[in-house]
Amino acid sequence: MLRIGDGELEGESLGEGLTAFRGVPFARAARFGPPEPPGSWTGVRNATGHGPAAPQPPPRAGAVMGELKRPLLQDEDCLNLSVVTPSTGGRRPVMVWIHGGAYTTGSGSMDIYDARRLAAEGDVVVVTINYRLGALGYLRLDGVSPGNLGLLDQLAALRWVRENIAAFGGDPDEVTVFGQSAGAHSIACLMAMPAARGLFRRAILQSAPLGLGLASPATAARIARYFTAALREDPRTASVERILAAQQEAIVRAAGPGGLYSVPPFCPTAGVAPLPPARAWLPQAARSGVDVIIGTTRSEMNTFLNGKPGIAPLERVPVLRRGLGAAKSGITRFVFGAPSMRFAKALAAAGSRVFTYRFDWTAEGTDFGACHCIELPFLLGDQDAWTGAPMLGTSSWDALDRLGRELRRAWISFARTGTPECTPRWEPDRLLRIGPDLAVSPAAAR
Repeated sequence: MLRIGDGELEGESLGEGLTAFRGVPFARAARFGPPEPPGSWTGVRNATGHGPAAPQPPPRAGAVMGELKRPLLQDEDCLNLSVVTPSTGGRRPVMVWIHGGAYTTGSGSMDIYDARRLAAEGDVVVVTINYRLGALGYLRLDGVSPGNLGLLDQLAALRWVRENIAAFGGDPDEVTVFGQSAGAHSIACLMAMPAARGLFRRAILQSAPLGLGLASPATAARIARYFTAALREDPRTASVERILAAQQEAIVRAAGPGGLYSVPPFCPTAGVAPLPPARAWLPQAARSGVDVIIGTTRSEMNTFLNGKPGIAPLERVPVLRRGLGAAKSGITRFVFGAPSMRFAKALAAAGSRVFTYRFDWTAEGTDFGACHCIELPFLLGDQDAWTGAPMLGTSSWDALDRLGRELRRAWISFARTGTPECTPRWEPDRLLRIGPDLAVSPAAAR
């Protein structure tokens, strides 16, 4: 039993001294409305089951990461989080996970994001959050939705952590946010928000697609036209099923012929509260004073292009396969690698301590290589959650977990001290190449 400001919670013992509190509301919101305090409850709230995820279509990365082992409960009332803690006493470092999924899919309560390994190995408190996605979270439509509601949800979750995490044994002054893909992109947005100052001390950005930038107001207006043309009714009263169907039509239309332009159309919009204009976004984020780990995988685009209809036939022709490989490498550098390194240099120039990495590990028995999402099994989830993931091929879990323990140690020690511990030593001005053996090389070699 545990008491926070809104009432009492009953969690679940996980063994190894860990307790989980799931489905805890951090805010509530009307459709297309800003997040507001969740309100208190009487009696003891059962926090042993996962709360609902944001309404969403099936994840597009399922062919790489594997299908969900447990269907997600979905509901618009989705602003909830889960906490895994070694003890409700003391003041431990706190790690807050922001999931990815192209701002359209995902949930902090997915089994692949289970945080018990991090909590147990690092004696840290881990928080995983849900936030609004797709049109319900990022539609910008005059008179209907202001846009950037998903970011406001994340901000509300961090404020909840600041106010309540001490009751779970966490230190509100030692908060590290970490996230992957859209989650990492979200963190770069949070770093640019004056309202987020003081809510986290450190940040880990994994495979942030910074090269995609932010949507311009004009782009957001175009996506809104696609969406309303497909919906043909008032978004404020349409069913969730109709919202998701119209959202998918807008996504397909925005992707163009062959679906090759796969930039998430429902995403943060520049110059719309709480974000600054596009030109000020990353410069303002670089001046946040937050210490950072930032990096990418070697072959990010394999996740999005390997086996894609229209591309698969090219992969069977050797000369075309080589050209396609060069194209995927170029897009990986443009969308992920180069902008992440530019951001790292800007952070360092502004006084932050910055550690950069590239994840090079590749699985046996698969062509996905060091693709987008490949580092996730090394940090979160367990063997059952990741069994059958195509990107892991035929590699043994024991071999994977040996490197995973080293990677988790680096992330945990960074959250605890601001310096990631690993062998060999990882210096702020060096690039760490991860897998199969950790290695350090000059950052300029990237």
